[in-house]
Order: sequence, then structure tokens, then C-alpha cells
Amino acid sequence: MKPILERLPVGGRLAVIRLRSLGDCILTTPALQILKDARPDLRIGVVVEQRFAAVFEDSPYVDRILAPSASALALWRPHVVLNFHGGTRSIALTLASLAGYRGGFDHFRAGWAYNVHLPRAQQVLGVDRKVHTAEHLASAMFYLGAAPREIPAGSLFATPWPRKRPYALIHPFASAPSKAWPMERFVALAEQIRDHSELDPVILCGPADDASQFAEFEIQKAPLALVKSIVASASLFIGNDSGPAHMASAFGIPAVVLFGASDPAIWGPWRNSRAETLVSADISRIALSHVAAAVDRLKVLA
Repeated sequence: MKPILERLPVGGRLAVIRLRSLGDCILTTPALQILKDARPDLRIGVVVEQRFAAVFEDSPYVDRILAPSASALALWRPHVVLNFHGGTRSIALTLASLAGYRGGFDHFRAGWAYNVHLPRAQQVLGVDRKVHTAEHLASAMFYLGAAPREIPAGSLFATPWPRKRPYALIHPFASAPSKAWPMERFVALAEQIRDHSELDPVILCGPADDASQFAEFEIQKAPLALVKSIVASASLFIGNDSGPAHMASAFGIPAVVLFGASDPAIWGPWRNSRAETLVSADISRIALSHVAAAVDRLKVLA
């Protein structure tokens, strides 16, 4: 039987349901590039919450950004829908799409909702090891019929941020306490960068983050579209395992990323040869001196 990509008509529509998390959205972009390269004629839509939609804006690999609603998806009438989320809401959206091909990974619950069952990435890639999230998502495109190839880096598109002096972008926040390096050490690191380099420390924070400990530094609390530009124009990124860290990797920015509860083999900087990862099951055990040494190894501080 022909692979699914070979069964789709010219100009066919394929929707990827990608709910939740900035990092997950960014790590979906290599799969979208593989898909578009394999079938440039296909119209690719991404179903995503508005707060993360900027990840896919201006991408040559995405033709439509769709609201996560049954009506938006059904009106677009995709021939294929791929559920990359797997939760209850995404299952409902998968069914509401009325797509002829409904794909979900084998480990997802409610397997009855899918008529295309995507196997484990290890099976598709022919490996016996942990796979990175980017590999896991890209493997779905190979299973659908895209030719096997090296999985590319993440792809984000942004205009430069017009700032006169070079800067080190510091993101000291995380989605859980077990993923957060102590805030006072980020302050101390920012002071070292300010006092001993030609880079200005710039603190990146989200709408709900408390950046009061960084009052002596420049703080950027910006919408995601602007965050892309701020990250893309940085000389250095330092932060916890987080969405902005994945953004830095997608732009190829030199980065120092600190890991506690999460596994860098699965969530580490993807295809960023200028990234340093520091790992401890107890992230608070990562010493300031070790982070400073990692920054020094990247040789971006004057």
C-alpha cells in the first residue's frame, strides 16, 4: 500500500494539532520542515493556542495557523490530521476535523479515535536509545512517507531587535520549581556579566513572572512575537530548560542551559553546536562557578 503522503491529492491539506507549551511548539518545527520539503504542494495547517501562534508565524513551512476550535478545523477540511498532543481536547479536535486520515501515536489513549497509528520513534528511526522530542515528532513524517533524512534544527523567523549594544539574554524562570536554578545565582551571574564583559545583561520574563530581584538590570516582558526577535539578536542565552532555551537553539544562539528534573537527552538543545548543558537531579547543586565556566567556554564574552 502506498504511504499516506503519496495518496494525498495535489494541494491537499494536512493539519497538525499542537496544543500547549512553547518548547513543544518549537520542537515541532523540524517535522513541519520535513513534511513541506517532501510535499511542497501540500497546505499545512497548525492548530495552536493564540499565545503560542507566533512560533509558526512567517514560516515557509506553515500555510495556515488555525484556532484550536472544532469549527475552525472542520471548516479547513483537512485530508489528514495529526494529533501531536494526545490529551482529551486534542482527541475531540481530531474527531471534529472529519479528516479521512486521523493520526496519533500508539502510546496515546483513545486509540479508537485514530485510523493511522504512528509507531514509536525508535521503530521508525531504527534505533535502540532515548530519542529527542524533535526526533519523536519528525519520525511521524517519515512514517507517513517522507524520505528518511537528517532531522533539521528548529526553524523560527524573526526580524532583528534594534538594540545598539550587544547583550546576554538571561531567562531565570521555569515551569516548575524542580527546573529552576536559584534566583540569587542568576542575579550574581548577571552582575559578573555586567562588570566583567562588554555584554549588557537583559532579563527575559513572561507576563506572570516576578522579576523584582533583577530591578538593577534591563527587563524585557514582551509578547512572543517580540521575544523571538530579542532571542534571535542575543549574543548569548543563559537559562533553565524552558521554551526560550529551545528558541535560542532554533536560532543557533550560544546558550548555557541548566537542567534539573527534565532529561536533556529528550529535551536538550536540539542541533545547537554552540550550546552547553549543565545537569543535576537537584538543580540547586549546580554551582555558580560551573555556569560561569560554561559561559567562558563559549567564548562570547569580551
